[in-house]
Amino acid sequence: MNDLQKKKLGYWSVVSIGIGGMVGGGIFAVLGLAVEFAHGGTPVAFVLAGIVALLTSYSYIRLSVTYPSRGGTVEFLNQAFGPGLITGSLNILLWLSYIVMLSLYAYAFGSYGASFFPAKTQIIWKHILITGVIVLFTGLNIFGSKIVGEAEEWIVGFKISILFLFIGAGLWSIKLQHLEPSAWTEPFHLIAGGMIIFLAYEGFELIPNTGGDIKNPKRVLPVAYYSPISFVKNFLTF
Repeated sequence: MNDLQKKKLGYWSVVSIGIGGMVGGGIFAVLGLAVEFAHGGTPVAFVLAGIVALLTSYSYIRLSVTYPSRGGTVEFLNQAFGPGLITGSLNILLWLSYIVMLSLYAYAFGSYGASFFPAKTQIIWKHILITGVIVLFTGLNIFGSKIVGEAEEWIVGFKISILFLFIGAGLWSIKLQHLEPSAWTEPFHLIAGGMIIFLAYEGFELIPNTGGDIKNPKRVLPVAYYSPISFVKNFLTF
C-alpha cells in the first residue's frame, strides 16, 4: 500500500463526517421550532424529514459517484452549468453560507464555553474560545483529509455518547400521552415541522466533498450516504 492509498478515507470516516454534519448545531437549533409546529407529532415530523433526506441523497449519490471530487456541490454546479456567471454566483453563495454557519457555531461554542469562567472574564474567554476553535479546526484541515476523518470519528463518538446520556436521563420523564395522535398538530404544520428538521438533515451534503479522498468511491459512497441518514433519522426520532 503506497502513501497515497494510506491517506484515503475509509467507510467509517466518511460516515462520521456525515453524522457530524447532521447531528451538529443545526439540529439543536431547529428542534425547538419544529416542536412548536408539530407538537406531539414531532417524531412523525422527524420521519418525514428523514424520508425526504433519503430521496434527496439518491441524487447526491448518483452525482458523487459520477463526479467524485473534493469540490462536492461546487463540482456538480460546474458540470451542470459550466464555468460562468451562474456557477460563479452560486458558488459564492455556497461559500458565504459556510462562512455564516462557521461563525454561528463558533460563536455558540464561545458563548457556552465562557459560561464556565467567572462572570468578569467571560467576555474575554468568549473571544478566546471563538478564535481558538476556528484556529484549531483550520489547523486540523491543513493536515489532510485522513486526519480530519479520524478526528471526526472521535468527535462524533463523544457527541453521540453525550446524547445517549441525555436520552437515558429523559426516559424517566416521558409522558406518552403527549405523543398520542390527539396531541398532534394539523397536517400542514406537521409537514412544516418536518421541513424545518430537513434543514438540519442537509449536513449529509458534506459527504460529496470526500469523493476525491475515498478509497473506492463507487462502492463506499452509496452506503456512506444512507448509513448516517438512516442512523440519524432513527436516533433523533427515538
